[in-house]
Amino acid sequence: MENHIQKMQYEMELRTYAPSTQKHYLSQIRLLENYSNKSCPLISPDEIKQFLHHRIKSGISYSNVDIACNAFKVMFNSVLNRNWSDNVIVRPKKLKKLPCVLSLDEIGSILSHISNFKHKTILVTAYSAGLRISEVLNLKISDIDSANMRIKINNDKGNKDRFSILGQKNLSMLRHYYKLYKPADFLFPGVTPDKPLAPRQIQVAFKSAKQKAGILKPATVHTLRHSFATHLLENGTDLRTIQILMGHSNINTTCVYLHLSTNRILSVKSPLDGGSINV
Repeated sequence: MENHIQKMQYEMELRTYAPSTQKHYLSQIRLLENYSNKSCPLISPDEIKQFLHHRIKSGISYSNVDIACNAFKVMFNSVLNRNWSDNVIVRPKKLKKLPCVLSLDEIGSILSHISNFKHKTILVTAYSAGLRISEVLNLKISDIDSANMRIKINNDKGNKDRFSILGQKNLSMLRHYYKLYKPADFLFPGVTPDKPLAPRQIQVAFKSAKQKAGILKPATVHTLRHSFATHLLENGTDLRTIQILMGHSNINTTCVYLHLSTNRILSVKSPLDGGSINV
């Protein structure tokens, strides 16, 4: 192997990292090298700290910095054998912010402002099955199992396969979409039939529709996934089932939706109201 980049690619493939993960990790390595004006074998611990500090002060999201730390661990510890600890590759503390959730009326209002039927079908599928946008766009026709009313998601974020639910309204919409667009392999192909549609198009369409609907919440396409889980919880679905449908490895990740369920919070009575204390 010629250089450290090729060696890192090899290490990631050996660990069966998803193609998207490999792409993001290599992007972080290039950013570090451009910032330091050096190749990784020549970069010092202080220069890594300076880069991470620069990214944090620039307002980069926690998830972006977290990806950088993961990429650096592969490069410097697995490829270059530095064995640097967390005192060198400093991972910032994650802020525990609750995700945004849309109501059914808000979701309906956003969808009503999307005229492109393909875009609307993609967003409906994302909400109806609780899928990430990447998962929706990588669906193939064979992944829609109408006999068992389920959708197969191949190699999700945890590099696992899983199933989610196929709603009846979603199925009717997908059938109409199929008749109109006649996809051959990918359910939502892009410019070329052998590649899926780019996420950017859907993100732009969602943002535009949200503005037209007059919704001021900081919602994104991913908010549909959070809304799916929260609405299931409010309808009485147990956490374990939601965990499986969402593809969460840890139940603690799913438990965040307990904090987002308005119905559950509003149904709780203060102990003062149920007791014998007179005020």
